[in-house]
Amino acid sequence: MAHRDARLVALIEEARTRRYSRRQIIRRGLALGLSMPAIGWILAACGGGEAAPTSAPGGGAAPGGTTAASPGAGSPAAGGPAIKVGVVTSLSGDDVFGGNLTRRGYDFWAETVNAQGGVEIGGQRYPVQMFYADDQSQPATGADGAERLITQDQVDVIFGPYTSGVTLAVAPICDKYKVPMIAGSAESPNVWKAQPQYTFGIIPSVDLTAGKALQVILDQADPKPTSAAILGADEPFSKEAAEGFLAGAREAGLTITREEFFPPNADLTPLVSGVAATDPDIVAVGGHEEILINFVRAAKSLNFAPKAIIMHYGVTVPDFAANLSEDAEGVFGLVVWTPDVSYEDEVFGTAEEYFQAAQERWGTAPDYTEAACSASGLVLADALARLGTPPPYSEEDRVRLRDLLEETDITTFYGPIRFETEGDHFHDNTAPTPVLVQIQDGAVVAVGPSDAATAEMIYPLPAWNER
Repeated sequence: MAHRDARLVALIEEARTRRYSRRQIIRRGLALGLSMPAIGWILAACGGGEAAPTSAPGGGAAPGGTTAASPGAGSPAAGGPAIKVGVVTSLSGDDVFGGNLTRRGYDFWAETVNAQGGVEIGGQRYPVQMFYADDQSQPATGADGAERLITQDQVDVIFGPYTSGVTLAVAPICDKYKVPMIAGSAESPNVWKAQPQYTFGIIPSVDLTAGKALQVILDQADPKPTSAAILGADEPFSKEAAEGFLAGAREAGLTITREEFFPPNADLTPLVSGVAATDPDIVAVGGHEEILINFVRAAKSLNFAPKAIIMHYGVTVPDFAANLSEDAEGVFGLVVWTPDVSYEDEVFGTAEEYFQAAQERWGTAPDYTEAACSASGLVLADALARLGTPPPYSEEDRVRLRDLLEETDITTFYGPIRFETEGDHFHDNTAPTPVLVQIQDGAVVAVGPSDAATAEMIYPLPAWNER
């Protein structure tokens, strides 16, 4: 208790001396691990407004998809009305690492907005209360969890799962109960081809982004690559990422030396050996971070060093470089957000400010999925403000909220967000521009297109013993 009191006094003095804004006080308090009531007390002491709502009890989602309030993410003060947000994501199972990224992104928005007094609707602020369902990395479990969130916890809206496969399973549940879902992670085009009436995606689907990355390499590489091998795990997102790479390679006129889809849990050594025998200039891999890490390890073990290795998601995840160390050097990835983009909003400030605040809060740098999950909350808050109705929400309110989400046209720290209302990308945000990144000296840097680059592209890659 004395330690916490010392932090309170120190932050009050720091805020007064440096003339912190309300937003700076909130971010600094969260970074120090202070509760939202404590931050609210500091704001009041510094003349920054009323105290924040009390933090939520509970310890997150239990195995089997049961739900509980997310710790620190906020609950209604003194039993007042709150905006109830349910989250379905992978808190156990094969995709737990990515599931925790989504949780961080969603929780960071809830913590931040609650520390500011809540979401403003009709001139009043209402706190956000978070409930989680662990999908255990299984689509059927995710669907069951979503139904429990809606029928038992009576959430007003769902924030979506880490994987596209689980998102595809949850979307029909949201349609059934007319509960909007904002998906901060799903990238498979199959999610949007299914025409989900109540589901909206923050990240552009992979078929819009993967192929463009190969063209960026061709535009800047010297000598020019002439061939490529395309590989992908046979699962939603990973397969579509590989198909996007394949379409881009064909459009660029590259010779396809090998095209193969493999089980997500396959031993990659025989596969990599077969690819090496075809001697491609570029190897493009569709998969989640664990698959990508295993691919690089297998390639090194066989001394297979193509001129370029490109992956979609996973390269920007901190554990990728941490697990591979110098072997990660030169690997390409594709993102739709970096802290260098010149966007900002009133909640998080600039992209760089969001990056620094999230890194202080969680101890690791946020990637574009974590950022997109935080942006999901900004989309919800914008739609609720336009709805103008305080919680709790009826079915009629939720239908109207869905209609307002379709009309979203905002700019956030993450970038522009607008949802398609027809076609194969129905309800997906197609506004962001993809950026080619590469790991250089252990850091993820933008290398293309030229107007987004912060470093020169390394091509061809050196031998493994020279990295």
